[in-house]
Amino acid sequence: MNTQDLIAFEKDIEETYKTGIVRGPIHLRNGNEEVLLGIFKSYYRNDDFVFSTWANHLHALLVGIPPEKIKARILEGESMAMNFPSHRFYTSAIVGGIIPIAVGVANTLKGTNQRVLCFIGDMAFRTGIAHESIMYAAAHNLPIVFVIEDNGRSVGTPTQEVWGSIKIDTLISFYRQFSGKDTNGFEIVYYKYELDGPHSGVGQFVSF
Repeated sequence: MNTQDLIAFEKDIEETYKTGIVRGPIHLRNGNEEVLLGIFKSYYRNDDFVFSTWANHLHALLVGIPPEKIKARILEGESMAMNFPSHRFYTSAIVGGIIPIAVGVANTLKGTNQRVLCFIGDMAFRTGIAHESIMYAAAHNLPIVFVIEDNGRSVGTPTQEVWGSIKIDTLISFYRQFSGKDTNGFEIVYYKYELDGPHSGVGQFVSF
């Protein structure tokens, strides 16, 4: 997969969605393709586990799940909750719901060469379950990489405005002081990007 492959897939899903044949919620992403390619190149190995968010299409592609299988699930209305156990790929449509599961799996991988990549949106990152999970993983140096994806949106509202004056950079800096103990231990990665397309929709794309 390269940048153009990822862009083409999401564009195809967007155009398909506009026809009205996908009768379930959908989250698309764009503008972060190159960053994701770099993250997977740096941190992902073929036997690792990946836990993703509502917006999981690009992650699924980069794990190596065939595009036709992903699109078939989307057409079945499962865009926001796709699981492919054979690829060690799991998602949840519950905000923050996938995070403690990812930590539990990472706990079972201690002493192995495997690890977990856990993707978190900027709003889910602000939740209590995210804080508890990240701190537990840090305290026990679990083999997990948390990837915070910040597009500034909490579904349809601006994250920073909703959550107040504590900047996300401040929180990231706090957690990062616990990372880097070894090459297969706790890490936290953060990147920010700007959406130039619709964030979410049910039958049609909506903004608030």
